[in-house]
Amino acid sequence: MTPSARLSAAIDLISAMEATPYRPADAVANSFFRERRYIGGGDRRAISGRVWDILRHWRHLCWWLERAEVPVTPRALVLALVVLARQDRMTPEELFSGERYAPARLDQRERALCAFLRGKSMEHPEMSRAVRLEVPDWLLPRLDATFGAQTDAELAAMAGEATLDLRANLLKTTREAARIALAEEGIITEDTRLSPWGLRVAGRQPVTSTAAFRAGLVEIQDEGSQLVAAAVGAEPGMRVLDYCAGAAGKTLAMAMTMNNRGHIVACDVSEPRLEGAVRRLRRAGVHNAERHLLITGDKWARRRAGSFDRVLVDAPCTGTGTWRRNPDARLRLRETDLLELMEKQADILDRAATLLRPGGRLVYATCSILNEENRDQIAAFVQRNPAFRLTTPPAGEGGMPEGLLVEGQMSLSPLRNGTDGFFTAVMERTA
Repeated sequence: MTPSARLSAAIDLISAMEATPYRPADAVANSFFRERRYIGGGDRRAISGRVWDILRHWRHLCWWLERAEVPVTPRALVLALVVLARQDRMTPEELFSGERYAPARLDQRERALCAFLRGKSMEHPEMSRAVRLEVPDWLLPRLDATFGAQTDAELAAMAGEATLDLRANLLKTTREAARIALAEEGIITEDTRLSPWGLRVAGRQPVTSTAAFRAGLVEIQDEGSQLVAAAVGAEPGMRVLDYCAGAAGKTLAMAMTMNNRGHIVACDVSEPRLEGAVRRLRRAGVHNAERHLLITGDKWARRRAGSFDRVLVDAPCTGTGTWRRNPDARLRLRETDLLELMEKQADILDRAATLLRPGGRLVYATCSILNEENRDQIAAFVQRNPAFRLTTPPAGEGGMPEGLLVEGQMSLSPLRNGTDGFFTAVMERTA
């Protein structure tokens, strides 16, 4: 594709995202490219890169467009990025040529916009702090409460590109053998710093097309997510519950630490997500896991009260820790979403806690960086459930590195740890 054709496709992709505002951008992009199989891999990466740059700088670009009194449209956003980022060898007039597959020629207002933006940078001293940090105005005080003086630096790190991490599946291989197998297919990796099973891929590589991935030697899983599974400390012979399992990413990791011995149940309220786990479990060679769909009025939980050695609650959350991967999530998040999620998290924690045996371990995790969903949620849970107390397992247990769990809680971020933003709390049931 020509640069102009890629630009035209980027405008179309943003338009598709705006047409389905509550659908994640990556899901929209997957559908967009699936319907246009003629677009090759290099072109897909270039188009996606352009669109994700716009998502990461959305508030900046909107600020400039509003200042120029130009309506915010997909075409205007792309044009503004072309001028402000100055990454293209061709001029805006050449890119918007109106020729075959290229965007239509610039009109008078758009030429005026180019003249207005030319020579300017993305940042401007008159931008508010929330615009500069690319977060909703209402959210900034909550982020300051979490990070304090480090807020700006933490959010700058979250504006970068996400890493591509893999977990070596020890049911089938070793980390070293997995690294060698991937290298033989041209995928270069290095050991992750914190997870004992992790491999970090250099750049964006087609991992899922490799024989190593298809054979179940590796799974795509952020290093922080791997550490959540490590905090559970699931061992062979245990009865383990993954209460909000989704597509079973952490179920796979815990089955690995259990060496396929014992029993693990992956629960979720979404049947499609649980169905999506089947292929992953089979590919990974997991034999000790079953799936259970949670439905209203289900007596399953009541019959299994107090029967599990480990319960993981990977709670639904705002996903603020995954903004590197999902910059569009910042645009969709509303304060009412946070308040509703906090109520749901408390209810899920209380329900899941009844399934743990005395002496067992309850692990609560989110991919959020907000205190309301994390430390505040745990403090409230312990207060209303005095049979539970925070506990810090010995370093090394389950693969957990020393020093990450402090007073039973772990907070990870891209700036400090090079992972997505994750929170984990480890609690023991004393009675």
